[in-house]
Amino acid sequence: MIYFLTSGPFLPDACLLNPANGQIDRMRQYIPSPCRGLFVCSSPDLHDFTVEIGLDMRRAFEAAGFAFSDWQVLDGINAREAGRLVKNADLLVFAGGHVPTQNAFFQRIGLREILRDYHGVIVGISAGTMNCCDPVYAQPEEPGEAVDPAYRRFIPGMGVTHTMILPHYQKVRDSFVDGLHLFRKITCPDSAGRTFYALPDGSYLLGVDGRETIYGEAWRIRDGAMRKIAGPGDCTAL
Repeated sequence: MIYFLTSGPFLPDACLLNPANGQIDRMRQYIPSPCRGLFVCSSPDLHDFTVEIGLDMRRAFEAAGFAFSDWQVLDGINAREAGRLVKNADLLVFAGGHVPTQNAFFQRIGLREILRDYHGVIVGISAGTMNCCDPVYAQPEEPGEAVDPAYRRFIPGMGVTHTMILPHYQKVRDSFVDGLHLFRKITCPDSAGRTFYALPDGSYLLGVDGRETIYGEAWRIRDGAMRKIAGPGDCTAL
């Protein structure tokens, strides 16, 4: 299995794949063209929205020179066909969205077990990237989540990787949730005994044959301390 775990794979102001840090060139190395693509939702009940976003994703790949012999969407409507749809796809794209909502859908369709026999390419986007990990750090993002004692910040994931990635760092680095600074007061304390990697859009983790490399800027958060470990254009083996 090959996986590109991205923060956000698009250019800042357009629904086009971002060539920064060699992303498109490396995708071309591993994604066949033409290929069979499957866009996996984050919110299983929002079918029309999922179809629309999935088409935008397909167009972004096509604009970068990729071709598709088939393109499907997996959501709540065809959830019972998950095993067949995944097996028949050369490329899986896991949508962004709300991490726990997507995670619950993944658990319901048994995606972790399905992926054990998958040998294609996975592209994760934001929440889709986070849910590839095991465990998943469901960083609080919606009002109430940071102060709710019942909110589960660590949940079982898909087991594609054990590297916990926090996306969109350039957007959320100064954010507050429930009056708490997201990184200083929530994420850094949650890193006790753990390691997170915060990535801005344009950076990504590539996994090939058990080897993982971060391309682009990255910050490591470990045991409450945070430091920058890579800049634009850098290649960081994990």
